[in-house]
Order: sequence, then C-alpha cells, then structure tokens
Amino acid sequence: MDTSLVFQTALRILPLVTAEQAASLLDAFRAGRASRDDVLRAFQAAPLADLGFAQVDTHRALRKGFPEVIFGAGKTPTQIAAIAGKLVEREQNVLVTRLTPEAARLLKRKFKHAVWHEAARAVTIEKQPLPKRPGFIAVLCAGTSDLPVADEAAITAEVMGNRVERITDVGVAGLHRLLAKMETLQRANVLVVCAGMEGALPSVVAGLVSKPVIAVPTSIGYGAAFGGVAALLGMLTSCGSGVTVVNIDNGFGAGYAASQINALVGSQ
Repeated sequence: MDTSLVFQTALRILPLVTAEQAASLLDAFRAGRASRDDVLRAFQAAPLADLGFAQVDTHRALRKGFPEVIFGAGKTPTQIAAIAGKLVEREQNVLVTRLTPEAARLLKRKFKHAVWHEAARAVTIEKQPLPKRPGFIAVLCAGTSDLPVADEAAITAEVMGNRVERITDVGVAGLHRLLAKMETLQRANVLVVCAGMEGALPSVVAGLVSKPVIAVPTSIGYGAAFGGVAALLGMLTSCGSGVTVVNIDNGFGAGYAASQINALVGSQ
C-alpha cells in the first residue's frame, strides 16, 4: 500500500483516535518508525471504553477539541475515579464538575496532577496543560454569592486553553464598581456574566461592549426569585444586544461556549 492510500485510510477512520495520537502516528509512519499495520491497528481501536456503568467517549477531544467532561452529580466517587482513569490512560486532560469533597479527595489520592477547585466544585487533571489562546475571556459575577457559578465557568474556560480575567462583585446595586472595570470589559473577546436576583447585570454589560455576552442566571435570591427563574426570564427578555443565555447555575456550559467562541476569534 502506498503512502497516499495509507493517509486516505487514516483520514477516513481518523475519529477513532485522538488528534495528538493521530498526528504522532502519521509522523512516525512518514519517518519510517511505524509500519502501515501499526498505524491501521491504532486507528481501528474502539472509540470508547465500556465500564459497564458508563460508556466513556475516549475520542471526543478529536471531534470537539476537548475530552469528555465528567458530570459528578449523581455518580459515586468510585465511578468518577474509574471514568477519569480511562481518560487519563489516553493521556487526556480531565475536567470533573459538580462533585463532592469526598469524590475530590479520592481523585487527589489517585491522580498526581489532580487539583480540587473547591469553590467551583470541580477537579482538573492536567498532565500537560493546553497552550493559552490569544486574548482572554472575562468572567463576571454580580455578587459574592454568585462566585461558585462564576468559578465553574472560569475553571472550565481555563482548562480548555483560555486566559480568564475574573471580575467579582460588580452588580447593578453599585454600578460604579462595574464602570471602574471598563477597560478590561472592552478588551475581552467574550464575556460570561453571572447574576441572580433579578438578573440585570448581563443587559448592562451588553450595552457597554461590542463582544458576545453569555448570561448565566444563578439560583441566588429571595423567594420571588424562584431559584433563579426570575433571573433566567430577565436575561431571556434582555434588551441588550448580543446576549445569549444558558441554564440556571450552568457555569460549565457558559465557560465551554465562551471557549468555543474564543477559539474562533483567536484563529482569525
């Protein structure tokens, strides 16, 4: 089989390996350090790890640019550690969200590079952190009570290869606090804005910047806030241009979307 045919075959079944593994294998083949059979055997490996209780998507990084993220809520510490182990085996960075301190302690014991981000309720395992993209994502929160959600967004964006500038406690009850951060706001490539209560902050921010604003309603507020529903509806009916909204307390979703936007901006 000639070289062009091997590469055509590789491209056809490429989703079965990670991007780094594919590049390394094809470089080795080109240099004569790997045979045709070595390359094809690696490409034909199953793109998942069957743990019985979970089907771990080991090739999501190739499709999405980042490995499968583990949602810790509802999973036992042992299940979380087993899923993380399969990802680490493939030399992939790992992000686990919404986990308990007990699960975090187990991950820290099991994996040398595990870091527990307590406020965000997340663990990252970075054997080789991704290089940072140009520019940065701004993550804002209206009040200190919104910090856990904002931290989840920030940690998500950071582990995916972005620089993040955190801006805290700048809610509309004291608008001068936000205006003092104008230079940072206007330099950001994309902004994640977390707010509870009536959820007004994203609308205000959107009126001050020309970049995309991702609004995150939080469940913070008194009774009529309905656990974040009032903030969610306020953000969905925002008069600020360029505001998109994720689910209540979904810092992860906002950080992920902001990373995808920043990746497009940085590639231009």
